[in-house]
Amino acid sequence: MEISDLLPHIETLIFASDKPLTTMEILELVDTVVDEKINPEQVEKTIEAIVEKYNGNMDGHWVYPFEVKLIGGGWQFLTRKEFHKTVAQLNGDKFLKRLSAAALETLAIIAYKQPITKGEIEAIRGVNCDYTVQRLLEKELIIISGRNESAPGQPLLYSTSKNFMDYFGINSPDELPKLKEVNPDQIIEPTVLKNTLLDEGKKPDASSEAQLSVTESGELISNKEELPGGSE
Repeated sequence: MEISDLLPHIETLIFASDKPLTTMEILELVDTVVDEKINPEQVEKTIEAIVEKYNGNMDGHWVYPFEVKLIGGGWQFLTRKEFHKTVAQLNGDKFLKRLSAAALETLAIIAYKQPITKGEIEAIRGVNCDYTVQRLLEKELIIISGRNESAPGQPLLYSTSKNFMDYFGINSPDELPKLKEVNPDQIIEPTVLKNTLLDEGKKPDASSEAQLSVTESGELISNKEELPGGSE
């Protein structure tokens, strides 16, 4: 079957779907309505033609204010980012409503540390996360992905969901920015700790100082040199 014959069928499916459609889902759906047997390669080439169609540009302006984009592992019609504020006028504050700072912090921890238990999340944040985790589950941004069978009580493990990828416009957690890329110009200087038990007015020697720094993995390490005799 020619691409020109497949294109309207696939274009219609992507347009009518309320969620991203994978190539295999499109193949199965189209295969039931066309006379000839089609294969994944034909579907992929047709999708490429659709993407190219809506990426038309004239004199520096988009021909269409929307595009067909791979998101969350599937294909979907999406409004171009240049017109997000315009679309927001339809739904007002509801459209612009964002996650709270607490929810974003918790979600970021889960995204970068998944799978992770609630106890581990709370250890990182330093506060109780019951409500925030529950809200993220209700919004379907995270899922319960199993249990940590090696930990006492076998606590639940949390991971990001397919909706999370849709929400942030990525296809997999691997597309999240690397932590060292978030703020590459920030330099964490070592902190000098002095022995507070020294008598007031007594000048500390080299053995009373240690430098602490944080590794890329978040581990706190001491840069203090080992003194003669094996003591620190």
